[in-house]
Amino acid sequence: MTLHDLSEKDVIQMKSGENLGRIDDLLFDEHTAKLQSVILRGRSHLFGLLGYEEDLLIPWESIRNIGADVIMVDAEPLPVQHRTK
Repeated sequence: MTLHDLSEKDVIQMKSGENLGRIDDLLFDEHTAKLQSVILRGRSHLFGLLGYEEDLLIPWESIRNIGADVIMVDAEPLPVQHRTK
């Protein structure tokens, strides 16, 4: 499965049934090359004209099922802590 395949599936929180969005990026440990988390881009307000919500981080261990159309997760997503360069 490719990142493109993952990015076309809706991410659904199992407890609430809420659609959290779609996977936009992956986070790897640079030392072990192990997949740590998936990143969901924040939702736009008025087509992005009024900005975006915070990006969400979901630990890879919280993914319970990757189906044909959706990815089921069992976790509360955390806001992504963006690093400044």
